Amino acid sequence: MRRSAPVTLSLLLCILWGFHATPAFLMAQSNPEYKTGRIHANGLNFAFLESGSGPLVLAFHGFPDLPRTFRHQMRALADAGYRVVAPYMRGYAPTDVPPEGSYAGAVLVQDVLALIDAFGEKPVILMGHDWGASAVYGAAIMAPEKVSKLIAIAVPRGPTANNSFIENPAQQRRSWYIFFFQMPWAEEAVAYDNFAFIERLWQDWSPGWQFPAAEMDSVKATFRKPGVLTAALNYYRHTFGDFQPDSALAIINSRRWSEPVPAPTLYLHGAKDGGFGVELTEGMEEVFANGLEKRIIADAGHFVHQEKYEEVNRLILAFLTEKRNLKK
Repeated sequence: MRRSAPVTLSLLLCILWGFHATPAFLMAQSNPEYKTGRIHANGLNFAFLESGSGPLVLAFHGFPDLPRTFRHQMRALADAGYRVVAPYMRGYAPTDVPPEGSYAGAVLVQDVLALIDAFGEKPVILMGHDWGASAVYGAAIMAPEKVSKLIAIAVPRGPTANNSFIENPAQQRRSWYIFFFQMPWAEEAVAYDNFAFIERLWQDWSPGWQFPAAEMDSVKATFRKPGVLTAALNYYRHTFGDFQPDSALAIINSRRWSEPVPAPTLYLHGAKDGGFGVELTEGMEEVFANGLEKRIIADAGHFVHQEKYEEVNRLILAFLTEKRNLKK
């Protein structure tokens, strides 16, 4: 009986404190290979996973996903002498879920910059997938002195991508979910039948990939926590309309779309990505001021870093160790 007491106590504390504020020692039980922690930045408490020691890599996940999306990269980078920290993005418990908070793209950029400052190491390497990629692009533009290198996955930027909603009928069809999420009943539809919607998205975006059941279970468990589903959908809802309540956010929003990325960048895209067509990567070189290494990974989709992690890890490590791309 004594042996079970710590588990019973931890579960009780979890209930009392709320699932959105899971204590770090309980998080460690479900993520034994990572250190866990919390840090205050941009007015929120961010939870994170951490592995390794050395130069800091901050890795930001997307939708519908979690920091464990980078589990393969975290292992490889830690083994190569890097410290990798993967935060839960705003609204994804156990990071704070601000019910009235903004989830506009400019706020995500602020989050990344505030987290760089909070961890206290500059410059850092930034890595982002999906929404995380969009956020790290903006952070590198707003504070180039804080970012040594950039790794972006599955969300291209550039003239072809920017014009795709107007000029690309195939991409308009792929992006149906963005408009679907504007509906007031979207939460009910996404949660229906044990979040089958999320499983279908993963299947559509990465055709033929047999995703690990445990990873999907973890994503669903997070989306069941109070406020998380609405927060995740608000990323898309706040993409449209005026969600820039102050001039600082308006400036970020303007600059992140109009200025080139100054950091040396590795961009990775799955050839079969069902969320963002591979044709959207055309012309990306125009909007990267200090070099772009673009790699299209065959037989992979939107979750390319999980599907083809050995190839992705090899490309990332080669990029990080190539001296000519390092900023002085």
